Amino acid sequence: MAILVNLDVMLARRKMSLTELASRVDITIANLSILKTGKAKAVRFSTLDALCRALQCQPGDILEYTEDEENG
Repeated sequence: MAILVNLDVMLARRKMSLTELASRVDITIANLSILKTGKAKAVRFSTLDALCRALQCQPGDILEYTEDEENG
């Protein structure tokens, strides 16, 4: 499974810093960094909801599915 997290793209589009997003969604910068770098194993719907509200976007703007190179 290859789920890409495009949080950095959305932050750039909204001209928002990770620090500002963290304060808006009440999540630590460390946890947002884990999500941003794609190292998160799961995302709660409540977190995804908060991110979408703060970034004024859809879940598909943040998360993207791609085929695994191994399973190609």
